[in-house]
Amino acid sequence: MTISRRTFIFAGAFGIAALVAVRYWPRANVPTRVPLQSLDADGEAIMRAIVPAILAGALPQDHAQRHEAVQETVVNVDRAINGLSPLQIREIDQLLTLLALAPVRWLLTRSTRAWDEATASDVDAFLARLRDSRIALLRAAYDALHQLVFAAWYGNPRSWAAVGYNGPPVLG
Repeated sequence: MTISRRTFIFAGAFGIAALVAVRYWPRANVPTRVPLQSLDADGEAIMRAIVPAILAGALPQDHAQRHEAVQETVVNVDRAINGLSPLQIREIDQLLTLLALAPVRWLLTRSTRAWDEATASDVDAFLARLRDSRIALLRAAYDALHQLVFAAWYGNPRSWAAVGYNGPPVLG
């Protein structure tokens, strides 16, 4: 099948228009529980869904402690994002904006549920699709999410005892 130059240019223009529309798509201004600097309500919902899947087995078993640990990790992810370069912050924001869109969420999770309604199996399947994708950009998205969550969790003193770390040495 031969693609004409006109079709190629039209497809390119359509793709650019779609990306611009996604970038400026209005997002809900739902306030978050804890004032976050980098994550909006959609980003917070995505991280709340992803954190338990990535940290499966590392989080406390008690429901209340688990919920508190997930919330602390989401706040720490926000803090970690704030420590990145402006370009990296923009890329993470674009990733989370795309993941918040229903068509993208369906393509990657095969689920129509919103992130705050996603089941553990939905999130596990989503992460597996990113991790095992033939597309390098999707694997990079998985790596970014994975590294942010791990940095946020293992930078939290709550997790240190479980890995046998007594904390930094006390000087002075």
